[in-house]
Order: sequence, then C-alpha cells, then structure tokens
Amino acid sequence: MRAVLSIGSNLGDRLSHLQSVVDDLGARVRTVSPVYETDAWGGVEQDAFLNAVLIVEDPGLDGYGWLRRGQTLEDAARRVREVHWGPRTLDVDIICCHDDDGVELLCSESDLTLPHPHAHERAFVLVPWLAADPDAVLSGTPVADLLAGLAAEERAGVRRTDLILAL
Repeated sequence: MRAVLSIGSNLGDRLSHLQSVVDDLGARVRTVSPVYETDAWGGVEQDAFLNAVLIVEDPGLDGYGWLRRGQTLEDAARRVREVHWGPRTLDVDIICCHDDDGVELLCSESDLTLPHPHAHERAFVLVPWLAADPDAVLSGTPVADLLAGLAAEERAGVRRTDLILAL
C-alpha cells in the first residue's frame, strides 16, 4: 500500500521531529519533499510550522495501519492534543492511500477519512506534495490544479526552506 503523509511541527526542535518520522519509517520512505515553513492553519494563533510530505510504501499497512503508525510517531514526539488545530510537536496526517493497482482507497469512518477531507484546501499539503511528485493526483484531480485553485495568500503562506530531511 502506498500512502502520502503530511508531516508538520511547530513546537520544540521542529526539524528533528520531522526527521524522526523519516528515520522511523526508514526503507518505507520512497520520496521526501523539501521542507517548508508555513503559516498556521485553522485560526489558532501560534508559531509557524515546518512541513513536508512523504510518499511511503508498505504492503503490510492499510489506511488504518498508517493511521496507527502516525499516532505512534506523534506519541513518541510527546504530542499533546489540547486545542483543535493548535500547536504540536508532531502532526502526521494520512492524505491518501493507493492499493497495489494504484486505486485510491476511500474510507469514511469516525476515526479515519480517506482521502483527507481538507487536503485539497491546504497549500501546506499541496505545495510539498507537488514538489515530491509533480504528477500527483488527489481524487482524480491533479494536485497542480488543486493548488492553482487556492487563494494567492494561502499559497504565499508556504515558503521553501534550505532545510533537508535525510533519507
């Protein structure tokens, strides 16, 4: 199963939190986007995030497997869930999953929605994803088209850095 993961951090050593995900997933990581600094999304006043997108693959993990893996990584980073869309040491979101035939999986459960219900409106997901995979498609729509449809100020809130996540 191939998945697209959006990772972000705006507390503590932001880059180390992101690198911990890459390190933990190891050989499952196929592609790592550049690292971007992004304005916080969701209306909660807080510091800027570092964000990146990983394209990962593991035949033994389905959508729920990736969800559990992401939650384990967040727990290891001592993520606290006090404020919805609030500051966090690490956020790991499953954007979408594809089976071995490339078919995008759909899930609409209380604990997992695939594809991610807000991915198409978040430049901090789309910009790094497009950098990692210029041909990316979400629910039949090219990610480049989704990004072009966002407001200029939303896109401007995503700034590429010189920081690197090492494979």
